[in-house]
Amino acid sequence: MARVSLDTDTTRQLRDGMAQGVLSFPLTSFHEDGSLDPDGLRTHVAAQVATGPGAVFPACGTGEFFSLDEDEYRQVVSIAVEEAGGRVPVVAGVGYGWAQATRFARIAEEAGADALLVLPHYLVAAPQDGLVAQLERIAARTRLPLIAYQRGQVAFTADSLQRIARIPNVIGLKDGHSDLDRLQRLTLAAPEGFLFFNGAATAEIQARAYAAVGVPAYSSAVHAFAPEIANAFFAALQGGERDTVDKLLRDFYVPLVELRDRVPGYAVSLVKAAARLRGRPVGPVRAPLTDPSAGDLADLRTLLATGLDLVGAAL
Repeated sequence: MARVSLDTDTTRQLRDGMAQGVLSFPLTSFHEDGSLDPDGLRTHVAAQVATGPGAVFPACGTGEFFSLDEDEYRQVVSIAVEEAGGRVPVVAGVGYGWAQATRFARIAEEAGADALLVLPHYLVAAPQDGLVAQLERIAARTRLPLIAYQRGQVAFTADSLQRIARIPNVIGLKDGHSDLDRLQRLTLAAPEGFLFFNGAATAEIQARAYAAVGVPAYSSAVHAFAPEIANAFFAALQGGERDTVDKLLRDFYVPLVELRDRVPGYAVSLVKAAARLRGRPVGPVRAPLTDPSAGDLADLRTLLATGLDLVGAAL
């Protein structure tokens, strides 16, 4: 099949958005009993969109895609589309094997999503031919543009990058490995217009390094609970304000990573806890994740207050 053009409305919107703001990955709101909270989700997504992100990515890792059934997924994506209102692109997460990913893709397409983020497949390691085939099968079954996500057991070579870039619908790659040598090879191998995203955990820590190899756009988990901090960091980075960037990294982002690394799953649990500390209606995480301990929550509150104070905001 011939390669579709990378100059589409969706890719243009994403490219423009990436240059203007961080990428928002909303949390999925649950009630205390673990059931989906559509009203809380709507409030949360509306607040996220109002802060001017480059795009909104519902039902992805931060949004606990792995814990959603298909009916819940439909509600999550539909609410994100409604609240975005066409102001920013909505990129929904899909995953597991290609057959299940296709089912989620169909739901996202019906709900009005603009594109899909293909999360790493479930459990098994796979050769490069298999990684390419996974995307080929999903792309053949949806009209929506796809962004591949390499993380965990998914890591593309430069040759495979060129192969997936020839698949109709595949418009970009999100990287969560932070292997800058590999990433530089991928950016050099990609066709003009192919999109790249920094998807490292707490991406701000490595934002300068990613930008140096041609990947300035990044997702921000901090944006889900403190858009004031995330947007201030983005503006300082874009404006070359090195002292401000260093101070935010030293006094907020690095301590946040150290707190995150205390317990597996805190990359999501801490984000939700921080959002709750600010009165956001996001509720608890679902198993197998666990909410932070009382001690870690106290440390998070102190760190959040420090970060907000650095940018002139309040808890």
